[in-house]
Amino acid sequence: MKVLLVALVALIHGSYATLLIKGPTSPVLEGDSITLECLYTDSELNISQVRFEIFSKYIQSWHPVFERSWCFYSMETQRTADSLVLSIPHAGRFSEGPYRCVSDAENVTAPDNSSQPLSFKVHYMGELSLSRDGYTSYLGVPQELRVQLGDDVELKCSASSSEEPKYFWHKEGSDWILPSSKLTLKKVNAMDGGQYTCMAEHPSMESLSKKRTVTITVLPENAPWYESSNGRLILMTSAAAVALLVFILSVSVFLCRRAKQTTTSKGPIDDRSQKKPIYKASSESLPSACGDKQPLV
Repeated sequence: MKVLLVALVALIHGSYATLLIKGPTSPVLEGDSITLECLYTDSELNISQVRFEIFSKYIQSWHPVFERSWCFYSMETQRTADSLVLSIPHAGRFSEGPYRCVSDAENVTAPDNSSQPLSFKVHYMGELSLSRDGYTSYLGVPQELRVQLGDDVELKCSASSSEEPKYFWHKEGSDWILPSSKLTLKKVNAMDGGQYTCMAEHPSMESLSKKRTVTITVLPENAPWYESSNGRLILMTSAAAVALLVFILSVSVFLCRRAKQTTTSKGPIDDRSQKKPIYKASSESLPSACGDKQPLV
């Protein structure tokens, strides 16, 4: 009985074909080329009824993959005799999928006539950015950071990445390494000046690493406050605020003067000052000969 049941199942599965999808089996780097392939276990079936679909995480549904060519985000499909190939020249953060192959044929042994989903991880790391608590927290840190003697300096580096990077701080000419994304210097002195480098390393892909160097210059004790980076930023912000205030006041004065001139201007013409109408049968309607210089004969 068991042998008969096994034979029956094998016969049923043998009369149907399975739809497969092939693609990357290991993580890929952003910018690498990716190739996906749809094919049947039975090569005699027509591949023209097969299409690629991708699952959208935003609308939580599957939709067909269309050919696109948007800068570095492009896709292209190509049919061969026994397969459907999807080429992604530059893998991006939105290329991870999952993907599946869907057929309109009736002899595919899978729910909804589709293959098993295929997903792959795209690893990436963006450029490092530095920020400082205080006035420069929203504008970034300049290449040279000028601070006053005795100030506290706290720098933080960050980068967008597929996985949380590992951060390290290092000072040029020193042998210490700080395993943190934050660099904190309390009450800086002349010895704290120098070049500091923040390094970010991807935990899974060793080839993904970024670094950013900033020079910290400690000003002398008698240096004016506006020579520091924060002082310069305050001056620029104040100048922009004053210019904006002057512009607003100028526009307000102009609009007030224009409104005053409009209210004091002459009103509409009085109907009683209009001339009376001229009728066709009146003497005023006859042509005048005052401007005729020719003598009468």
